[in-house]
Amino acid sequence: MQNVTTSPFKWPVTIYYEDTDAGGVVYHSNYLKFFERARTELLRHIGVSQQVLLEENIGFVVRHIDIDFLQGARLDDQLTVVTTVSELKKASIVFCQEIVNLEGRALCKALVKVACVNSQKMKPQAIPSSLIAELN
Repeated sequence: MQNVTTSPFKWPVTIYYEDTDAGGVVYHSNYLKFFERARTELLRHIGVSQQVLLEENIGFVVRHIDIDFLQGARLDDQLTVVTTVSELKKASIVFCQEIVNLEGRALCKALVKVACVNSQKMKPQAIPSSLIAELN
């Protein structure tokens, strides 16, 4: 196991009408989408293509999420998803993520554990060493 503290990766989010409920507040499940997109963009930022990984039968699945909804985001809010890698194991990665507003106040925080799997067999497998090197 490696404890890692990467530089935060920041990804902007604008809240659209489709993201909100009838009261104009972001619907709770949409925070999961924002976190997922930020993790994908982090991989792209370091040069990792999930499409290439899938062609090599390597996939990542969410294994566990701890999430804390602190304050609701609203229509037209400009937010940032801040993502760091906090832990690397042989076949899993733990991401610390938070969604912050323009003032830097956290609206939602999550610890997301993803497992590396063989996408054909859906069985755990080691994370490629090249990806571990990029995440460090």
